[in-house]
Amino acid sequence: MDNEKQKLSVKVAKLYYQSDYSQQQVASELGISRPTISRLLQYAKEKGYVKININDPFSDLDKLSCKLKEKYGLNDIRVVFSPRDDYVSSLEYISKEAAEYLHETIKNGDVIGVSWGTTMYEVAKKLTPQNTKGVEVVQLKGGISHSEVNTYASETISLFAGAFQTLPRYFPLPVIFDSCMIREMVEKDSNIRNIIEMGIKANVAIFTVGTVRDEALLFRLGYLNDTEKQSLKQKSVGDICSRFFDKNGEICNDEINNRTMGISIDALKKKEKSILVACGKLKLNAIRAALKAKIANILITDQYSAKELLK
Repeated sequence: MDNEKQKLSVKVAKLYYQSDYSQQQVASELGISRPTISRLLQYAKEKGYVKININDPFSDLDKLSCKLKEKYGLNDIRVVFSPRDDYVSSLEYISKEAAEYLHETIKNGDVIGVSWGTTMYEVAKKLTPQNTKGVEVVQLKGGISHSEVNTYASETISLFAGAFQTLPRYFPLPVIFDSCMIREMVEKDSNIRNIIEMGIKANVAIFTVGTVRDEALLFRLGYLNDTEKQSLKQKSVGDICSRFFDKNGEICNDEINNRTMGISIDALKKKEKSILVACGKLKLNAIRAALKAKIANILITDQYSAKELLK
C-alpha cells in the first residue's frame, strides 16, 4: 500500500511541479479528489521526493553590496535587482533607486550638484516632491551646445529643483570651449564664478559616467573634432562631468580638460556624498576606474554590473 502511495505521490508531483498542472487539473487527470492531491503533494515533500529551492535575488544583492563596499571602500551602495541584463531595463531600475535614495538621504540645507545626460534625466523624472527646507540645486557643468542632440540639461535641473522646492541654478554655458583662453575669460565673470563656487560648495553630487565611442552623448554634441575623439578612444575609459579619465581615474587629455567648464574630478572626491549612478557592459571600465580613484563614495548599480565589478 505504501509503495503505491509513494508512486502515486511522485506522479502527482511531476504533473504539478514539472508539467505546471493546477491541483484541479491533476485531480481531473488522475480521477482523484483535489484534497487528496494536496495531501499527496505534502507527502511527497515530507518523503524528500520533492525539494523546493528558492533563489532569492534580493539576498544575493545584500552579499554583492557588502563585497563591493569593502572592495572599493564605499560609504554606501545600492545594488538593484533588474530582471534582465539589458541596459534599458537596468537603467529604469537604478534611476528609480537613485530617486528613492535622494528622498531618503537629502536633509534640510543640503546643496545638490547635478550633472546631465540620459541617466540623470531618468533619475529626475522619478523624483517626488520632498519635505525639505533650504535645499539648493545647481548644475555641475555647462549644458549648452549648438548640436540638435538633447542633453536634457535644463529639463533635469528643473525637475530636481521642483522636487526640492527650490529655484534651479543653471550653468548656461558650453561644457567644452574652443580654447582654454576663452574658458578662463568667461570664468572670471562674477555670475559664472558664483555658479562654479556653488557647485564646489555642494555637499551632495549626483552623476553618471559616459562612454568613449562615437555613439556617446558627449561625442555627438560638436565639442570635439575627429582627432580629439580618436585620441580619447585610445587613452580614456570614460568621463564624469565631461572630464575624461583613464583606467586609473587620471585626467587623460590636459588640453581638453583645460577647455572644460564645470566641476573638477578633485572637487567631486571631496564631497560628503559623491553619488555615481551607472550600469551596463559599455560603462564597466569607467565605473571601475571611478571607484578605484575614489571619485565616487556612493554607488547605485544593478546586480549584473555589480558582479562584473567584483572580478
